[in-house]
Amino acid sequence: MNYKTIKEDGIVEEEIKKSRFICHLKRVESEDVARDYIAQIKKKHHKANHSCSAMIIGENSEIKRSSDDGEPSGTAGVPMLTVLEKQELTNVVAVVTRYFGGIKLGAGGLIRAYSGSVANATKEIGIVEVKEQEGIKITLTYPQYQTFANFLASEGLVESETEFLENVTTSIYLDSENVSGTLERLVEFYQGKAIFEKAGSKIVEVSL
Repeated sequence: MNYKTIKEDGIVEEEIKKSRFICHLKRVESEDVARDYIAQIKKKHHKANHSCSAMIIGENSEIKRSSDDGEPSGTAGVPMLTVLEKQELTNVVAVVTRYFGGIKLGAGGLIRAYSGSVANATKEIGIVEVKEQEGIKITLTYPQYQTFANFLASEGLVESETEFLENVTTSIYLDSENVSGTLERLVEFYQGKAIFEKAGSKIVEVSL
C-alpha cells in the first residue's frame, strides 16, 4: 500500500467572470460511494447550472470516471480528471458546481476554470501519502528521554504512543528501508544503552 490522496474532505469556492465555481473534494474508496456523493451535491445545488465531476479510485488508480454534466464536451470533467492524474491522487472524487454569472467563458476559459478550481482546492486542502510503515518500540530512562527530542529532530521523525511509567516507552514509525540505518544511529546516540524492539507496522498518512 502506497498512494497519494487529499488530506481531508473540503470545499473551496472562487468566482471567475461572475460565475461561482464551488469545488467539493471527498475521499472515497468505491465508485458507489463517489456516485452517491455526486448525487448529494447535485441535490444540494439543484439550482446550479452544472455539477461536473471526476473520480480516481483504487490503490493503483484502476477506476477513472468524469462527467461534463451539460458543459460542452471535454471542457470540464476530463480537465478535472487530468489535474487529479497529474498530482497522482487516488481514492478521491471532485465535484465542481457552477452557478452561471452571465458571461460566457468559451471552451478554453471553461477548461481553465474547471481544472483551476480542482488544482486550487487540492492545494488549499493538502495532499497526504498513505503508506505502511514499520514500528520500533523504544524504552528509555527519564534522563535518556530528555535528549530523545534531539535524536528525533536529527532523523526527521516523530514519536507516538508515549507512556511515562517506571521508564518511558515510546514508538517511532518509518519506511522499512530506513529501519536498519535508524537503529544503528539510535544505538550510537545512546552508546548502546537504549532498549528497543520491532513493534509491527501500521498505515500512516504523511503530509506532502
